[in-house]
Amino acid sequence: MKIGLAQINTTVGDLTGNVDRMVRFARLAAGCGAEMVVFPELSVTGYPPRDLVEKPTFVERSEQHLELLAAETAGLPLAVIAGYVGRSRSELGKHATNSAAVLHGGRILFRQTKMLLPTYDVFDEARYFTPAEAESLFQMDGCRIALTICEDAWNDKQFWERPLYRRDPVQELVSGGGEVLISINASPYHMGKRALRREVFEATARRHRLPVVYVNQVGGNDQLVFDGTSFAIDAGGRVAAHAASFAEDLVLFDTAAGVGDDHANLTDECEAAYEALVLGTRDYIQKCGFRRVLIGLSGGIDSSLTAVIAVDALGAENVTGVAMPGPFSSEGSMRDARALAERLGIRFEVASITPAYDRVLEVLAPLFAGAAADVTEENLQARLRGVTLMALSNKWSALVLTTGNKSELAVGYCTLYGDMCGGLAVISDVPKTLVYALSRVANRRHPGAIPASVFEKPPSAELRPNQKDTDSLPPYEVLDQVLRAYVEDYRSSQQIADDLGLPIEVVADIIRKVDRNEYKRQQAAPGLKVTTKAFGMGRRFPIAQKYTE
Repeated sequence: MKIGLAQINTTVGDLTGNVDRMVRFARLAAGCGAEMVVFPELSVTGYPPRDLVEKPTFVERSEQHLELLAAETAGLPLAVIAGYVGRSRSELGKHATNSAAVLHGGRILFRQTKMLLPTYDVFDEARYFTPAEAESLFQMDGCRIALTICEDAWNDKQFWERPLYRRDPVQELVSGGGEVLISINASPYHMGKRALRREVFEATARRHRLPVVYVNQVGGNDQLVFDGTSFAIDAGGRVAAHAASFAEDLVLFDTAAGVGDDHANLTDECEAAYEALVLGTRDYIQKCGFRRVLIGLSGGIDSSLTAVIAVDALGAENVTGVAMPGPFSSEGSMRDARALAERLGIRFEVASITPAYDRVLEVLAPLFAGAAADVTEENLQARLRGVTLMALSNKWSALVLTTGNKSELAVGYCTLYGDMCGGLAVISDVPKTLVYALSRVANRRHPGAIPASVFEKPPSAELRPNQKDTDSLPPYEVLDQVLRAYVEDYRSSQQIADDLGLPIEVVADIIRKVDRNEYKRQQAAPGLKVTTKAFGMGRRFPIAQKYTE
């Protein structure tokens, strides 16, 4: 059987647009000789629909658009597998299901409901769906096919040291006579995820001695970026077909011959993370109805990287950089900001905050009488920059991209209603050390765009004379190791100190900063997830709490 793997970029809630896209890809697959075309998980509705599933009308329209898809592909000489939100037939539990359907000749021939509903990290499917009690095979051209939905194929007890579920739907379907495994997915990207998926499904193919077809969603939906990277594996565990990463694609796989299309892919993980940020930025902005963006250009590495990503996502004509020098801004930083804008070909404006800063201090002087200057005056500068950007955002109908990185956000080295102002935090899941690596990727794509001096100068907020980040924080090479161990791996302070050979006092201070600044992070703009644990929808800590390591 020739199967088309159609990884498409869906928009949550755009049921008509999603179906139109699926019809177009189904026609393309049919033209290529495919006998079946497979779309990702919840392809009719987009993933993740979250609380839209709680609306009865949403479930009804999902079912209606599945029928529309069947009607629109009725004349094609192939079967269509699509994911959709279905209506639960159970008398207990939620009223909706995460389901897949096989369509052919204008009819719905078969339905399968997801059994394993993930509730970890960014997933919360048990909140919305009723799970299947059992799954069954369907036949196509004499072949018994095991159709699974994402998590159902991720619980191989021989692969994981500690499986999350008692049941293994793949094992059950193969034991029932399944000859080909088809897995439809909405699996978000993080660094290393693409290799992990291949390992999981190569092991599945070898264990059960059957071909595996894995189709994944591509595109950005809110904080999540889906990389696609769909593939097919032969019964010996060899990848026989491969789709591109971070782009819509269609590849064919012949289950009998064990051969298929192999499209070029990104092997370097920094290149992949950069593409993820570009795709996530583009889709967030366009799917939210914006066209233009604003970035505060400080002349530092963070805002420089954000600007290059924005240009790759939207085009230089849709990006404006605004330098907002204050009383402590250096001439070098202004020069670097201007050089970056010129090399990228973006609009560049200068709006000094110094006059406003002086006036506000004058107004507050009676209230500040007798108090020494401290972080208050520093934060005031950051907030004046936030006011400036938001005023321009309103006036020009452009979305502000915040430029803070994960290291700063983790320890609260950022100002609420100041540099945290904006609609999307592009690099908020990018540790500072990774910012430099991604900036080198950016400069390979735009040679010399980020000036060499930006890489060389010590990071500084420039909110007081001769300020450096290391005045308040450990070197980022140390800080980022601690943050990864604590935020992503949940290691204790003593374990981290022992593993990294650091004084316990240094580690404990970093951890205190992380815990103390939860209130800031929960007021931050949504950010794009590229690591295993991002601040946002996948990390749910209380703000008011007393637990300490």
